This record gives sequence, C-alpha cells and structure tokens, in this order.
Amino acid sequence: MLLSPDNPVLAGAGRGVFPTTHWSLVLAAADERSSGAGDALESLCRAYWYPLYVYLRRKGYSAADAQDLTQEFFSRLLSKDYLSIADRNRGKFRSFLLGSMEHFLAREWNKAHAQKRGGGRSHFSLNEKDSENRYRIEPADTLTPDKVFDRRWATTLLDQAMAKLREECISDDKGDLFSKVQYLLPGERGTASYAQIAADLNISEDAIKMAVHRLRRCYGELVRAEIAHRVASPREAQEELQYLFAVLRD
Repeated sequence: MLLSPDNPVLAGAGRGVFPTTHWSLVLAAADERSSGAGDALESLCRAYWYPLYVYLRRKGYSAADAQDLTQEFFSRLLSKDYLSIADRNRGKFRSFLLGSMEHFLAREWNKAHAQKRGGGRSHFSLNEKDSENRYRIEPADTLTPDKVFDRRWATTLLDQAMAKLREECISDDKGDLFSKVQYLLPGERGTASYAQIAADLNISEDAIKMAVHRLRRCYGELVRAEIAHRVASPREAQEELQYLFAVLRD
C-alpha cells in the first residue's frame, strides 16, 4: 500500500470534533453502571485480535497456543479483569493492549493453560481457522514481534477504514464505482486506466477523476477517525497518524 505523508489521507489531519475514543469505551466498560459499553468493547477487541495473534506467533507460540492465549486474554479483558489497570494517560490504546498481553503472559497463562481450551468463557470467540490461514501468508521477514504487531495494527486500521468506505458507497448505490477504483484510493497503481474505468462504467473520464478525488478525501477522513478512536487527544491522533505511515514505510 503506497501511502506517504503527501497522500490525501493525511490532508486535514487533526481537524474536526474529536470523537468518543477507544479509551472512553474501555473506561466506560469498567463502570458497572454503564450500558452498551460491553458490546462496544467486544467490537473493539475484534479489531485487535489478529495483530495480537500474529505477535504471539512471532514470539514462538504454536498456532494452538496462540489461539488459546488470544482467546483467553480477550475473555479476561471483556470480563473486566484488566480494565481496572487501564490508564489513558499512559499512552496509546495499542500500547495498553500489548502491555496487558505481556502481563497476562508473565503472570496468568500458567493458570489459564491448565483449563480446557476456551476456559469456559464464551464472551468472545475467535475464528481459529481464519487466524492461522492469514498467518500462513504473512511475509517471511525478520521483524520483531513488536514490529509485526505494529504492522498488523496499521494494516488492520486501514482495512477497517476501507471497509467502512465500501459500506458507505454501497448504501449510496456506488458499489460498482468503488470496486473499480478501490485500488486507486491509497495511491496504488493498477492495470486499469481512468479511461478504461470510465468506459466500463459508461461515464466520463473527468467524472471518474472527480469521484476518485472525493473518495480519497472520504477515505482519509475515515482513517483519521479510526486513529482518533484509539488515542486520548487530538495531539496524540496526529502523532499516531505519523507513526502509522512510519510503520508502513519500514
């Protein structure tokens, strides 16, 4: 994915109203009086399970153990075992998750490993077959587990933003347009030209160029929104955005 600081995704970073963040969801979920935060937190966990699964596989755990570890970790997170130690002032949400996983590995896995797979908790279920199939096509490189986690965090974030853009296009009856120009939005090169796409959709080339410009802007806004959900302030959002591009360049 050919993203760079000059890409439209970065344009206007830090503008607009700062949204409810993932930290807000975590802190709300820790409050027994909150309603709906548990479902939101489960959705959040689903966004991070694969980066943590890859992290564990790169640390040398087998596929079965990595699945067990990730499953049990999120089950405990969802049951609020770890929410009491969450502190939004200590850094990014991904850093909190990685630190909590290390805490889990160091102090609690022996007890969890003695249980049957699944541990009797049913709060959160991973797609185990999908996780290992995805891991098998991971590039063979020498990145450390921490770097691999950051890389998967970055690509997962971009994938989520693109998925939301796809949903918006489909709801606006622009699904065919999106499917034709999707690869152009992050700056990738493809085999089809603007002229060819225009001919396929029976619209003008200028209209295609304008549509791509608008979709890139929307994609950028969605990427920034995804980042804003994961930090505690607009300043951290800008720092995290820059870090995302640095991770993808490595």
